[in-house]
Order: sequence, then structure tokens, then C-alpha cells
Amino acid sequence: MYKLIFFLLFAVPFGALAQSSVTTGTIYDFSKKSASLPGVTIRNLNNKKVTSASASGKFTIAANTGDLLEFSLVGYVTDTLYLTSLLPKTIYMVERNNNLSDVDITGVKINKEILNPDPQAEKYALLGTGGNLNRKKMTDKVGGLSLNLGYGKYKRQQRKEAELEERDQYLMEIDQNFNEKIIGNLLKLEGQDLKNFIIMYRPSVQKVQSERPFKYPYYIVQAYHAWLKLSPAERKMQELPDLKKIN
Repeated sequence: MYKLIFFLLFAVPFGALAQSSVTTGTIYDFSKKSASLPGVTIRNLNNKKVTSASASGKFTIAANTGDLLEFSLVGYVTDTLYLTSLLPKTIYMVERNNNLSDVDITGVKINKEILNPDPQAEKYALLGTGGNLNRKKMTDKVGGLSLNLGYGKYKRQQRKEAELEERDQYLMEIDQNFNEKIIGNLLKLEGQDLKNFIIMYRPSVQKVQSERPFKYPYYIVQAYHAWLKLSPAERKMQELPDLKKIN
């Protein structure tokens, strides 16, 4: 009898503790505020648990502090939430706007003249006609296309400039999504620790290119877990040596 009472006294607290590793909340339309959103898919990106919001917009999902939740629904912008606590959450989702209107092309007429060459147009003058070709002048009108030996170099230069422009766009995207303001709001980091974290874990252009779309909040949380495993000394950036002393 005493063993049974002892078991009942301790079973309830442990049971309550086991059920406490969940978080709950209600999801609303941001523009309408009071209109709840049913059917929203909620994913815990850490433990891979998935659930859906009820008809009243409420949800419950297994989670722990430090997990990252993703909320998605057709017609709405996918959003994420970093859990700093397991208290009930109120989530507002923004409707995705599509400003591109359909274009009606059924009544469009095609100008037939653009499909045929202009008989009045001048032919190209042949370039590089020195040597044994014995052309009178470079302005003579001849048939055929112009020969431009520098075309390949020009195309290579164009590709290089396009690659640099694409890289600049990725760098700009990284700057906008991986900076002190965003990371400071998401994590409990500030001061020099925050600056060291950004230097150590800033994602490379290659990594962002290979994982499209790149989930910055999820990456930041994963990097933060790796940061927590470092010793205080490892979290500090190594100072550059004094060149004057070396010389």
C-alpha cells in the first residue's frame, strides 16, 4: 500500500514534466489580426516533428527551448520562430502579394516585316581583309558575316563580369540576412561575442549558392549550437601578430 502511494506521488510530477516539452499557440492573418488561420503547417526544424493548425488556428508541437519552428501555408509568406521559451505563442502570417497580372496575348498582331530581312539594309564590310585577299578598300561591300578575332575574348570578359555581378548579389544577400541586428535579435549575443560569432560563422557564397533557398534563421541557430560547444578561448578571434616586432 505504501509503495503504491509513493509511486502515485512521484508519477504525476514526472508525467507532467514529460509533457512539458511542447509549445502551443494560435496563428492569425496579419492584415485581419482577429482572423485565425487553419491548416498552417508547422515544422520543428530541429526534431523534424510536423503538425497542422486546427480549424481555430491553434497548434501544439513537441519542442524544446532553442528549437526553430517553420510556419507555411499556401498564399502566405513562410516564416520561422526561434523558441526562447515554451510559453504559448501568437503568430501572425503575412499574405503573399502577387502584383504580376496575367497578360492577354490572344489579340496581339505580329508584324510580318520583322520575320523577313530588309532588302535595303547594307551588307557587312569584311574585316581583316589584308594579305592575299587583295581587297580594294575596307569600305567595299561584300557578302558574308564580319570576322572579329576578338569576339572570344569579349565573351570571356562578359562571362567574368556576369560571375562577379552574381557574386556581388550573393554577398549583398548575406549582408542583409547575416548581420548584428538580425543575429542580436535572434540570439543572446552582444558586444565582442556577437562580432566574433559573425566573423567565425558567416556563410560563404558557395554555401548559399548550393542551398537555395538558403534558410538563414536555421543556419544561425545551428551555428549558435556549435558556438556554445566552444571554450571561451576558442570563441575569441586570434589577434594578428605585430609586424613591427617581427621585423
